[in-house]
Amino acid sequence: MSTKTVKTETAETVAAWTDETDAWRAAAVATGAADRAAAEAGVRLAYRAAGLPEPERIVWADSPRAAVRLLGDPDGAWGTRVRGRSVREGVRSRPWAAERERLHGLLGPLGWGRRWAATGGRLWENTERLADRIRAGLVEELAEDRSEEAEVRLLLLDAVLGQHDAAWLCAFGPGAGTPLAGLAAVARSAGWWWPYESLAVVCERPVELHRDEAGRLDRADGPALAFPDGFALHAWRGMPVPAGFLAELDALTPERIGAEENAELRRVMLEHYGYDRYLDESGAEPVHRDGAGVLWRIPLPDDEDVVMVEVVNSTPEPDGTHRTYWLRVPPDTRTARQGVAWTFGIAADAYEPLRET
Repeated sequence: MSTKTVKTETAETVAAWTDETDAWRAAAVATGAADRAAAEAGVRLAYRAAGLPEPERIVWADSPRAAVRLLGDPDGAWGTRVRGRSVREGVRSRPWAAERERLHGLLGPLGWGRRWAATGGRLWENTERLADRIRAGLVEELAEDRSEEAEVRLLLLDAVLGQHDAAWLCAFGPGAGTPLAGLAAVARSAGWWWPYESLAVVCERPVELHRDEAGRLDRADGPALAFPDGFALHAWRGMPVPAGFLAELDALTPERIGAEENAELRRVMLEHYGYDRYLDESGAEPVHRDGAGVLWRIPLPDDEDVVMVEVVNSTPEPDGTHRTYWLRVPPDTRTARQGVAWTFGIAADAYEPLRET
């Protein structure tokens, strides 16, 4: 095989991986009504591929919360005796492991590693983080004590993650006729689902999903993730927050920020309010000045101090003014020069700019 042919094939392979990854990335964050016909066909195919009879009934739920409630009701229509045991092991776990072993043997450790890095590895962090947030939100909302928490977590172990399994499915490339084709069909068409001997419960996808540039849940004026039945998660730059908390942000005052007992929520308040504005309006005093700038410190109860360096751009703006910048620096910073040097990754005694811009 010539060098030219190898390069062409490599380029084609990379292009195919990129297209596949883009398609699965879109599936992972898809919102709106599920394609129920396609999802149900995928469920039945997944059962057949596992050597199992198709489920007698496929029931739809508007969210993972609705599914857990339906399955967790001992007096409901779909109790354990009616639905039978979970078949997740046969439907998802065993074929999943077999396909991974097959690809690992076919590609070798290095080849599999390259394929994972170019495909599923690019989706893994965001999809896994989103699934973890949904699990945490379900436990928080549905479990009032440790006993109920254990029951919810056991039901969550039975779930197949549908669209949020996109990273692994992307890496496997489950085309038609492969053992994972049914799982892939559900993932492209719907949300989480629960497979049992006589019953499969399939969830609708979210109706809203809002994320920041890093892929974290993020929204200041409503739920960052919402399902048709109202199950929702609120977050600010990836951090979970109570639903009512966000409504307060536009009416914040330094006194309200200082009175907040939850350190994580207080950080969110400071980010929204602006550290520089908080320093100005809270009556904070500078703790150090030198040629590099002014060092400010905000002591916070039950949390590390917020330390900022105020620096002035030596290059004037078109109107002749000089813009002021605020740099967040580590809490143990003692001088403005030390703080500015830290932003460049050097020690304070090594920070000697020849010309400031």
